[in-house]
Amino acid sequence: MDDSYARTLWSVIEPLHIVTYFSPECVQGHKDVGLKGFWMGYFGGRAAPMGPVPAGVVEATFYGFHPDRVRKAVPDAWTFASPQDILRSRAESAAKALRRLAPGIDEVAGRANPLLAAAVDAADGAGRALFAANRDVPVPDDPVAALWQHAASLREHRGDGHLAVLATEGLDGLRSNLLAAAVNGVAFDMLTLTRGFSAEEIAEGAADLAGRGLLAADGTVTAEGRELRARIEDRTDALAAPAYRVLADPEALHALLEPVARPVMESGEVPFPNPIGLKRR
Repeated sequence: MDDSYARTLWSVIEPLHIVTYFSPECVQGHKDVGLKGFWMGYFGGRAAPMGPVPAGVVEATFYGFHPDRVRKAVPDAWTFASPQDILRSRAESAAKALRRLAPGIDEVAGRANPLLAAAVDAADGAGRALFAANRDVPVPDDPVAALWQHAASLREHRGDGHLAVLATEGLDGLRSNLLAAAVNGVAFDMLTLTRGFSAEEIAEGAADLAGRGLLAADGTVTAEGRELRARIEDRTDALAAPAYRVLADPEALHALLEPVARPVMESGEVPFPNPIGLKRR
């Protein structure tokens, strides 16, 4: 299988996972279990598979967020809700959201879950802490919640590999976000809202990238920067692809998931632009 197909599969797996951050059911689920505010819900929910870890672990595995934003939520999150309760609520809320947004997803889940489970089992967990933690989460009995958990595991597998590539290229969380924003034509000040970096930190990071020839003085991406970003994405595909080679027909999995991923993307609940890299369809 061509490594680039890993990106095509990501384009339908990511929307199924992403409801956990933006859907009202999931935001409310975090509140119901005891987490306080959107960011505690985000960091507590996403980190819960690793257990009640300290802030440093979350900073390392999430990579792209300002440490101060992480430390406002973790480890306090574990004093409001246990990781076990968060995991239960997270899967149940995601299943509710997916059933609302994608009618027919129960039938799709029954067919897709064996394929997704095979990919999760085949994926290499070496050096991939967030993926390995998700893979060890017991798969829910509810087929739609199980579909969501498989999607979460596979998106974190890709994400862990992506962060390894960024680190190899000498890009920290701020600079990797700035380069991605420049390539995608996203205003840098969005990183204050979505990642917690100050205007001063953003200016300093952009100046550093300009000194490396990756950005122009006006903040637009250079040919060298665009080439680096393309190389990062290609290498991310190469690291993610082996998980899907166990499938006899990866295109069939894409065709199966696309009709339930599309309504999530078209729901208006996923913000555009977004730092995740998802594009409008």
